[in-house]
Amino acid sequence: MALLKGQVRGLALPWLEDMVNHDQGGIDPFKVLISCILSLRTQDKTTGEASERLFKLAPDVHTLARLTVKKIEKAIYPVGFYRTKAERIRELCKTIIHKYGSRVPDDLDTLLTLKGVGRKTANLVLTLGYKKPGICVDTHVHRITNRWGYITTNNPEQTEYALRKKLPLSYWRGINGLLVAYGQNICKPVSPLCSQCSIERFCDKVAVKKHR
Repeated sequence: MALLKGQVRGLALPWLEDMVNHDQGGIDPFKVLISCILSLRTQDKTTGEASERLFKLAPDVHTLARLTVKKIEKAIYPVGFYRTKAERIRELCKTIIHKYGSRVPDDLDTLLTLKGVGRKTANLVLTLGYKKPGICVDTHVHRITNRWGYITTNNPEQTEYALRKKLPLSYWRGINGLLVAYGQNICKPVSPLCSQCSIERFCDKVAVKKHR
């Protein structure tokens, strides 16, 4: 983990982690949840700008629940599937208010019962919003841990379960942010920059056909 941290030092962190690190009002699991939903199929820059516009209009679950779907759509455009996400966000706010006393749940199983919340989002809410153990697996975490030969899995969900068994608990919360930065800049999907990687000597380069 020390090598990985050294490798990504100075690289841009995922927008969501950067938001949590610099939020002057303290960590807000609700903002983490909503931003996670906006981020699906959307680039970091677009997610960040949309989240900032939305939270200026509605900084909490009650205010956001009172917005019309059209206002939410306008605030979050052009995130991917913005119309579907606008409806889902409003519905989610009402569920949180009426079913969970206006507080975002802080356990994985309950988060997964919320409509539109998958394992990636649920784990990010736990790790970033509540500082609880969780392993968020996106395409970077899945690709890189398999490329290393650390695990052998076929999809992100299998990767999460495999890492839960093998990865020391102390590394769970930080692994996603580190591997996203590493995967975007060094261990790229195609033709990774192995010549610039301090971890290269430990990597099996599984399925790597070309590297630089």
